[in-house]
Amino acid sequence: MTLALFIEQLLNGIQFGVMLFLMAAGLTLVFGVMGLINLAHGSLYMIGAFLCATVALATGSFWLGLVASLAGAAAAGAIVEIVVIRRLYDRDHLDQVLATFALILIFSEGTRWVFGSFPLYLDIPAALQGAVSLPGGAQYPLYRLSIIVVGVLIAFGLYLLISRTRLGMRIRAGESDREMIGALGVDIRTLYTVVFALGAALAGLAGALVGAIQSVQVGMGEPVLILAFVVIVIGGIGSIKGALIGAILVGVVDTLGRILLPNFFELFMGPSQATSVGSALASMAIYILMAIILAVKPQGLFAAGSQ
Repeated sequence: MTLALFIEQLLNGIQFGVMLFLMAAGLTLVFGVMGLINLAHGSLYMIGAFLCATVALATGSFWLGLVASLAGAAAAGAIVEIVVIRRLYDRDHLDQVLATFALILIFSEGTRWVFGSFPLYLDIPAALQGAVSLPGGAQYPLYRLSIIVVGVLIAFGLYLLISRTRLGMRIRAGESDREMIGALGVDIRTLYTVVFALGAALAGLAGALVGAIQSVQVGMGEPVLILAFVVIVIGGIGSIKGALIGAILVGVVDTLGRILLPNFFELFMGPSQATSVGSALASMAIYILMAIILAVKPQGLFAAGSQ
């Protein structure tokens, strides 16, 4: 493998990790503050992608589509929290899993009914259609690099929000002692709605950004949701810093594993057998990573509340 190819795949892994972070950050906030297992988080990712694609196709502006994905996903999240999720806080986790799984089915069929079964496609905005030169002479898409930059900026913004603002103080207090902040006069219902809407907006943004790389279709959020759960388990439930580091680890290990492992096994196997064995192990790599980290640190890399 050449240096240029390695750097390209490393950047692909970081970009994939950043997308997972946008999903996992909202998921870990919701679980950390509200104690809710939300299987419908991937559906909000899908809604953001469809809203972005629809508005961009109607107006010709990717940027308007991006705004629509943020606003629409946040609104959908707030409505879901008020109408459905609010009734699940005092239930056990099994009831939460069943209810949010039902939401997956409702969102999937509703999206298919509104937008149809055929995939939609987003064009990369003209300002981001170029490429940048990498060491070794390779070219890397400017749009993918922009996703990495956006993810880093959002991570920094979340850090400032949670550590330096009154809302962040309430979120951290909600993670530690929900009953106490309610007794001190904080409107816990409004706080829950804001946190859920924030998580939904991040998921919708992730869906919109990825929609320009792959097709936008019904059910696109469920595979990403599984990886987002892996990320928050590795990083530590309730930790934004853990979500970022866990997401980058998962993205890089998954991407490089799919390239390096088949090449490694070719050293002592035939090409077809090496590809088969390497691909199988690559698909398991992130789960092996999760098992190793949990064996060493059962609560994940960062304990809950490490922002």
